[in-house]
Amino acid sequence: MKHFTEILSKTKNHDVQNYLTMSLIRQFESRLLDMFSQGHLSGTTHTCIGQEANAIAIMNAINTDIDTVWSNHRCHGHFLAYCGDAYRLAAEILGRETGVCAGRGGSQHLAWRNFFSSGIQGGLVPLAVGTAYADREKGALSTVFLGDGTMGEGYVYEGLNLAALWDAPVLFVVEDNGIAQTTRRSAGVAGEVAKRAEPFGITSASIESTDLVELEEAARSAVSYVRDNQKPYWLHIQTTRLRAHSKSDDTRPQEELDELASRDCLRISKARIGSDAAGLDDSVAAYLDSCFEQAMKDAQPCA
Repeated sequence: MKHFTEILSKTKNHDVQNYLTMSLIRQFESRLLDMFSQGHLSGTTHTCIGQEANAIAIMNAINTDIDTVWSNHRCHGHFLAYCGDAYRLAAEILGRETGVCAGRGGSQHLAWRNFFSSGIQGGLVPLAVGTAYADREKGALSTVFLGDGTMGEGYVYEGLNLAALWDAPVLFVVEDNGIAQTTRRSAGVAGEVAKRAEPFGITSASIESTDLVELEEAARSAVSYVRDNQKPYWLHIQTTRLRAHSKSDDTRPQEELDELASRDCLRISKARIGSDAAGLDDSVAAYLDSCFEQAMKDAQPCA
C-alpha cells in the first residue's frame, strides 16, 4: 500500500499539496461519519470538517522532526496533517492491532512519534508547557491545540502562568468555532478568547479566516516568534465547524450552517486549484479506499 507522501511527492506545487491534504482530511472524516451510520464503528468521533486549514497551516510551519504536537478530541485533522498516515489512523479507529496505538486508543487518544492527543479538555496543556521547557535547549517547541470551550478549564490558566514564568517555547493554538458541543460561546465563556493570554504577558494574535494562505502566514509568524524568542505565544483562530460536535448533535439552524458553508476552507482552496481539483479528489479517494479496505481486514488486538 502506498503512503500519502507518495501522492504528495508527485507535485512540487505548494497549493496542490495543501489541497490534497485538505481533501484527505475531509474525505477521511466523511467516511468515518458514514461508517458510524452503518454500524462499523463503536464509541464516538469528533470531526474537524470546516477546520482542516488550521491543522495544515500549523503543521506546515513547525518542524515535525523535533517539535511536539498536543491535540484534543478533534484530532484526526491534526494527525493527518502531521504525518498523512490514513491507514494507521483508520486501523486505530476501527480497533485493529495495526493502528497507531494497536487499536487501544481509538478516535481520541493517539500517541505516535511526537504527536499526542486526548479527550480530556485542557488536560494536555501542562504537558505541552513541560515538554516545551524540557526541549528548549535543542531548539524545539510544543504546540497545543485548544478550543473555545476549553477556556473554562483551570489547567489552561495554570499552563499559561508557568509558560510565561519559565519562558517556555509553547504555541497555544485556539480553534474558536464559537460553539462547545451545543453551547454557544456567549453562554459559556466570558470575556475575549483572543486576549486570554495577555494578562500573563504572553504575546498574542488573532485571525478570523478559513483561507489556508492567510492561516499559513499567521502560523509561520507565530512559530517564528516562539522559536526565535524562546517564549510562549497565543494564536487565536476564529474558524468554522461545519458539522456536528459528535456525529448528530447539531442544534444550529440550517440558515446558519449554510452561511458557514460559504466560508468552507476546502471551497476556497478548490477555487485556487481550478479544474484539477476533481482529479486530485479522485486520487485521494483511491488512496483512502485502500487504507480502509486493508484496515477492515486487519486483526483486532487480543484482550
